[in-house]
Amino acid sequence: MRSPHLLLAFALLVAPSSQVAAQTTYPLVLDNCGSQLVVTKAPERVVAIKSTAAEMLLALGVGDRIVGLGFQDGPAPAPWTAKAAALPVLSDKMPSGEVVLETEPDFIYAGWESAFAADGVGERATLAAFGVPGYVAPAACRSLKPAKLTFDDVFSEVTEMGAIMDAGAAAERLVAEQKAQLATIASDPRGLTALWYSSGTKTPYVGAGSGAPQMMLEALGLDNIMAEVDEGWMSASWEAVVDANPDVIVLVDAAWNSAAQKRRLLSENPVTSQLDAVRNERYLVVPFPASEAGIRNVPATADMARQLAGLSFIP
Repeated sequence: MRSPHLLLAFALLVAPSSQVAAQTTYPLVLDNCGSQLVVTKAPERVVAIKSTAAEMLLALGVGDRIVGLGFQDGPAPAPWTAKAAALPVLSDKMPSGEVVLETEPDFIYAGWESAFAADGVGERATLAAFGVPGYVAPAACRSLKPAKLTFDDVFSEVTEMGAIMDAGAAAERLVAEQKAQLATIASDPRGLTALWYSSGTKTPYVGAGSGAPQMMLEALGLDNIMAEVDEGWMSASWEAVVDANPDVIVLVDAAWNSAAQKRRLLSENPVTSQLDAVRNERYLVVPFPASEAGIRNVPATADMARQLAGLSFIP
């Protein structure tokens, strides 16, 4: 009969390397948005600013460590809807540093770099002096302009957050699932053009050429009419949109500017009402939280691919 110690040693030898790599060694030192971030232990009391941050933690199975939410953009999707709804909300907008510190956090995860300001949750250096590391979602970094966003960048954030939270195995599973889903999305071969309409009435705020909108449009095989602008988003003009006459318009559905409101504006505005996409109602709808870099990007792209397949392009 084999010794239990030999069996254990054999199991360790044949165990998948991911199981070994899943264990984080602390202190973990990272370069995050131009600053050195030192995480001395797996965070247990996290404040999440923006939906992208909260949903990342929920997807990694560590939502129970969230002690406060701020600036959530809408309800979380299934299967995290109920868990997210039960989490404490510190503020519908940006919570103050005092409110955040009252939760006794040991980590703050923000989907906007601007959250870390004196009139926000507090400056990163100040928070670090209290022993509270502040992490910026890399795609949201503005002090150092990020490169053109790719799905690999999104997956890298999943992996990095998995390491921070000592949830490496969960991060690996999540990345594998999203890569598999991304591989099923067929690029539309028709050479269609698209406008990504995020918000705004008199002046449309639209997806430009380097952020999540561009990344998702490219995966769909759609040519973004604002792709030449090296920004994530930009203020455009309705005249420029009319000149481009996009085949498809992506409507971002937000609580403060819904897809229905955007439809109505486009159809009632004399300047845009004659656009082919408006006259033929060739719209794709995406929830606002899925329009920013995060774990919703792949599922939202797959959903838009299904919507695109259902549109009619018969003259």
